[in-house]
Amino acid sequence: MRQLVVMIVFAATWLLWSGLYTPLLLVLGALSCAIVFVLARRTGFFDETVYSLHHTPRLVPYWGWLAVEIVKANIAVARIVLSRTPPISPTLVCVDARDLTPVSQVILANSMTLTPASVVLDVEDGQILVHCLTHAAAAEVRSGEMMQRVAKLTGH
Repeated sequence: MRQLVVMIVFAATWLLWSGLYTPLLLVLGALSCAIVFVLARRTGFFDETVYSLHHTPRLVPYWGWLAVEIVKANIAVARIVLSRTPPISPTLVCVDARDLTPVSQVILANSMTLTPASVVLDVEDGQILVHCLTHAAAAEVRSGEMMQRVAKLTGH
């Protein structure tokens, strides 16, 4: 069932983003969706730990919160860039995410990288190394709010 849902999502996404519906492109689109589906199966995408429909209801609030965080971080970076003397203070922060599953660690690392002023440099053995543009951004990473929200999203 979940594989059928994903195949439909792949096809719908392709159709929405394509915008061109000639017979040749529809055949090529179906072929590309099939290839992506086969690759997803081979990489274990449909394993219970990776693909879980039970996360879906919690995704929308998480995405909303993440969007607000991205906007706030963009404004902070814009202020830094536009100031006469930029208060840049590069800082490395190591986040201990060993309590999270590997999938949750990836979600956390990707979410951190999406917010400007921080970039994840490495994820290894549950340790996430983050480069922050300022001490304020480092304090935000250290606060652990994002990790708590990811844990709530994934149910851990």
